[in-house]
Amino acid sequence: MSNRKCVIITGGGSGIGAATAIAFAKAGYDIVVNYSSNRDGADSIVEECRSLGVEAISAAGDIADDAACLSIVDAAVQRFGRIDALVNNAGVTRYAPAQDLAAANAADFEHIFSVNVIGTYQMIRAAAGRLSKASLGSIVNISSDSAFSGSGSSLAYAASKGAVNTMTVGLARSLAPHIRVNAVCPGFVDTTWALSWHSEESYETFKQGLLAAAPLKTIPDAEDVADAILWLTDRATRVTGQCMIIDSGMHLSEG
Repeated sequence: MSNRKCVIITGGGSGIGAATAIAFAKAGYDIVVNYSSNRDGADSIVEECRSLGVEAISAAGDIADDAACLSIVDAAVQRFGRIDALVNNAGVTRYAPAQDLAAANAADFEHIFSVNVIGTYQMIRAAAGRLSKASLGSIVNISSDSAFSGSGSSLAYAASKGAVNTMTVGLARSLAPHIRVNAVCPGFVDTTWALSWHSEESYETFKQGLLAAAPLKTIPDAEDVADAILWLTDRATRVTGQCMIIDSGMHLSEG
């Protein structure tokens, strides 16, 4: 076991999770990369983290399953003997136009909430006892600006992220003073996330529209979000209960 700090990143095999793992590895953290189905992606990120001079492992588990959450935390403790930070990045959605109320049903809501809300809570509950043994534990939940706008891939997704923000504030209060709890709320981030409901052509058109509308005329990438997560974890030791929007100012243009 090393004397380095340790972070668990759920859904760490691609996108924001993968970028976050690399950012923490560069900052000298040992890494636990959780995945549900993307084993190849997780293993690849583990190898990249190791190449940066830290230790890293992958840990399989669907965070909608409480037993899996406990197993992920156990894997971290057994390998590294400590947990200093938890990044709740794992999330799911289903594309359903907001204007079509028949596009989403109860099963869609249940699946999205089981991962985005319940899974996030279960990971926090599983890790809290270990985090409180650190000098000052940190939890960062990956939410979305959909929590504020009510827009995005579906109303179910937006509602789930609103719940994540509420949970962030409540847990920041109840887990103080030993654990800080914050959230980052990205707008559209240029990863493969949206390609599941866009063709390549419509995706490019969509991006160009966002670029034109964003006050900063940029689109955040996964590394931008990872930088904010690392700052909240490693530097912002007097910050808790905050939900930070990262969207190049897009929320200023909504409405």
